[in-house]
Amino acid sequence: MASVEGSERDPGFDWEGLRALAVEAMGHAYAPYSDYQVGAAARVDDGRTVVGCNVENAAYGVALCAECGLVSQLHLTGGGRLTHFVCVNRDGEVIMPCGRCRQLLWENGGASLLCWTVSGIKGMDEVLPDAFGPDDLA
Repeated sequence: MASVEGSERDPGFDWEGLRALAVEAMGHAYAPYSDYQVGAAARVDDGRTVVGCNVENAAYGVALCAECGLVSQLHLTGGGRLTHFVCVNRDGEVIMPCGRCRQLLWENGGASLLCWTVSGIKGMDEVLPDAFGPDDLA
């Protein structure tokens, strides 16, 4: 595994393997308007891996981010909690999830979800500090 800053948080995890799955998913993106393909991959707490790609629409506001497809696959294949996450652009470079998707990741992984970000491995509590989530609705 290549050295990823912050990977000592889970030293045995194959971050490069997860990134490779995100790159593969990105190859299926539908982005005819922006030409900005995105792929995402995550590990689930039961060992499954889920992936997603962005899907654009002529009505720009209803485009689906890669994270949306990933979370849909999470629930379609049995649910659970996300434990590790990465998303990439068409060049395979790690990118940050948008604000909406950070909220989606928080909902499905919580504070302990580890994310490979543009500045290394961070917990969701760092990626989305002071997050609003299900506990706030209790």
